Formats: sequence, C-alpha cells, structure tokens
Amino acid sequence: MALNKKNVENLNVCGKRVLVRCDFNVPLKDGAITNDNRIVAALPTIRKLIENGGKVILCSHLGKVKTPEDKARLTLAPVAVRLGELLGKEVTFACDDTVVGDNARSAVSAMNDGDVVLLENTRFRAEETKNGEEFSKDLASIADVYVNDAFGSAHRAHCSTAGVTEFISGETAVGYLMNKEIAFLGNAVENPERPFVAILGGAKVADKLNVISNLIEKCDTLIIGGGMAYTFLKASGNEVGKSLVDNEKLDYCREMMDKAKKLGKSLLLPVDTAIAGAFPNPIDAKVPADYVASCEIPADQMGLDIGPKTCELFAAAAKTAKTVVWNGPMGVFENPTLAKGTIALAQALAETDATTVIGGGDSAAAVVQLGFADKMSHISTGGGASLEYLEGKVLPGIDVIMDN
Repeated sequence: MALNKKNVENLNVCGKRVLVRCDFNVPLKDGAITNDNRIVAALPTIRKLIENGGKVILCSHLGKVKTPEDKARLTLAPVAVRLGELLGKEVTFACDDTVVGDNARSAVSAMNDGDVVLLENTRFRAEETKNGEEFSKDLASIADVYVNDAFGSAHRAHCSTAGVTEFISGETAVGYLMNKEIAFLGNAVENPERPFVAILGGAKVADKLNVISNLIEKCDTLIIGGGMAYTFLKASGNEVGKSLVDNEKLDYCREMMDKAKKLGKSLLLPVDTAIAGAFPNPIDAKVPADYVASCEIPADQMGLDIGPKTCELFAAAAKTAKTVVWNGPMGVFENPTLAKGTIALAQALAETDATTVIGGGDSAAAVVQLGFADKMSHISTGGGASLEYLEGKVLPGIDVIMDN
C-alpha cells in the first residue's frame, strides 16, 4: 500500500487557515508532561507551515475522556506551553469544552500569518470518536486547508482524522511525519529490496492474524518469536508446558505454516527458550531463567524469551536481509533477565545495512528503551496503525487525503 499523497511540500498556505491534526497524546503526571517526543516529532510540519505564512491551527486527542473529571486531567493546556517553548513563539490555547467554541473562533479570527493556535482535546466532544457530522463541520468551519500528521490515529475514522475532510473547502495533505510512515511502511511491505525478512513477536497470535497471513505472502522469511511463538510450537506438536498458548488458533497456525511451505517461504520458530516457573511479578522482578530446547519445555515451566541458539538463528536470518520489518518483542523485554532475545535481535539489526522498519507499540518501546533507536531506519509512531498497515488495510486517515 505504498501511496503518493499530497504533502506539506505541495501546499500553498500563505494567508490561509491550516487545520493540522497532530498526535499530542503525551504522558502526563500531575498535569506535567513526562515525555515530549510526540510534540517534538510534530515540529517540522508546524515550522514548515509557519515559514510558509500559514495560520496554523492545531488539534489532537489526549487520553480517553469518559467523565467530567477527565476533562480537568486531560486538557491540552500543558502541551500549548511546551510547544511554545519548543517553537520559541507564543502558542494561543483555545480552552473551549466544545473544542470549537467562542475562544477558538475569536483566537482564529485574530490570527496573523505564521501564528499558532492549539484547540482543546478533540475527545472533549463525544462525537469525535463516532465521526459525527456536526463536530466535523465545526472543525472545517475554522480552516481553509487540512493537514494530517497523526499516523498513530490514522487507522481511526474520527472527526479530526477523517470526517473533517468532507467539509474542508480547500486542499488536504499529510505532514512530514505521516509522509515518512507511508514511505517506509508502504515501501517496506509493497516494494521491498530483497531479501525481505519480517519479524513478529508479542503475546498473542489473535492480535496478528491478518498481519501473519499478509506478510507470508510479501516476505522471503518470516520469524516468529515472543509469546505467540508457543502457539505455533504447540501447533507443530511440541510440549510447551505452562507457556502462553491460544488454543483456539492452533489450526490457524498450522494453516500459516502450510501456506509458507506452499509459497516457498522460510518460517522460523524458536529452537530454544528461556523458562521460568511463573510470569515475573512485578514484571521487572528477578527471575531464575534456565534454557531448554523449545520442544522440551517441562510441564511446570513457561517460556518467556527466546534462547541463545534462537538468538543466533534469528540474527543470522536478519543479517542476510536488505529489508526488515519488526513488530513485537521476542520476550518479556521489561525484565532484564528476559530481555536478552530482544536485545540480541536489536543488536543484529543495528549492525546490518538493511532498511530496518520497526512497527510501533512494544517493539518500538523496546528499541528505544534498549538504546538502539538511532541505529534503525525508521521507528513507527503508531502501534495499532502500523499493525493495520502491515495487514494491508486502507487507513481512513490516509485514504481521505488527496493524491499527489
């Protein structure tokens, strides 16, 4: 699904009101931002629009708004302050519970070219997640042009990601961040330089049914690790002890292994595994981990990470690749004892010349946490969005944007 969408480079925004959907869903503690990475990631698009003379109106969701109390806790006011610091200029915050209210309208009408206004949390409007027409029209009424730079929300058909484009009078485009996601994820899957190795981890097979099926068709080698590997191992006739197994997906795993064989694709499973008597509690607690062959996990033990022989096997496969897509850690990476498989794989990717694309979510968190972020070609900003992209789905937030 490599797409060519109109982007901020193609827009004439001078003197125009530009509504930009950002991803400012940042972590907060006692009203303070604890990690501003998502704000920093939005800066290139915002600066470009400012430089080109646009009147820049920003919107985003933050958290899940379910009660009146959530509104006080999940206001975007701290984001406006931090964004102003990063831009080195004032960001006017429009504090309307209705998002597009009197404050927003007066702030927008007072804008000069290059000014920046941030609207309140889009989820303060219940219609946002239902893609309600009234809120979509409200958002469109204060803008001439629309830019979506929030890949992490692109898989959702919400007012601020999709509905607004039906009522915007002018052009629609993607921002730099979104354009980069389309380029890397799209090209990696649809037009990869081969050999193409796909690596899937994480807990459950059920979470990645369509991803597995789609990638088997696209890649040359599919590596499966993490908790989901034990369902595949059991489907292959192995004893997996107390390991996490999705018994309802055993037939599916057999189908996927047969599919890989028929298509002449290599499907690699762990040959050895780190075992312990129970899942660590708390998650970073010290655990005594032994290593056994994946086909010999004792009945009273559970697999929690790939073993050293598997690390070598997976690393060797990754190092032959020209393109690698990785989604999901190899074990319980939050635990020092059980992070070795994920570290070994990240190290192997860091040492390769391949294009390395890390799907969002836990695999992205692992790569960042383990210090390998700067060694990867691209780390996706969207967990659910990158998964759906890897499934081959059309994402609503991208689909509605004009083709270039």
